[in-house]
Order: sequence, then C-alpha cells, then structure tokens
Amino acid sequence: MGARLVSATLLLLLVIVHGQLWFGRGSVPNVARLTRQLDEQQQRNATAARANERLAAEIADLREGLEMVEEKARSELGMVKANEIFVQIAR
Repeated sequence: MGARLVSATLLLLLVIVHGQLWFGRGSVPNVARLTRQLDEQQQRNATAARANERLAAEIADLREGLEMVEEKARSELGMVKANEIFVQIAR
C-alpha cells in the first residue's frame, strides 16, 4: 500500500508540473506569445529611433544654417529668389 501511495503522489506531482509547463503563467505558449510581442515592440522601437535620428539631424541643420530653411521653403512653399524663374511641370 505504501509503494502505491508514493507512486500516486509522484504521478500527481508530475501531472501538476506538466500542467504548469503547458497552461501556467510561464507556460511554453505564453512564453512564445511574449517573445513575439517583444520582437514586434523592438521593431517599433527601431523604427521610432530612426525617425528620431532623422528629426534630430533636421533640427541640427535648422540650428546651424539657413540652407535647410531655404530648401524647405523652396520645396514646401514654392519660394523663388529674386531674378529666378519658376517653372512647374504638370504630370
């Protein structure tokens, strides 16, 4: 009777540990889902970091000189200097 009780107890503990492995908080599917979420967030962070770097470079250019301001005015506002001829080609 004692050997059966020990065997049943060990089997029960094995089932509990196995259940935790597949359905608990640190289960295999849960870890896989969290890993995917982490990868997606790291990609979003990398994209945001690149955008921040571009903005920081643009801010540095704006602080350093007027070339960037002139380029923006020409491309976005259609600025034309004195004695220049503006030609627009419609497509």
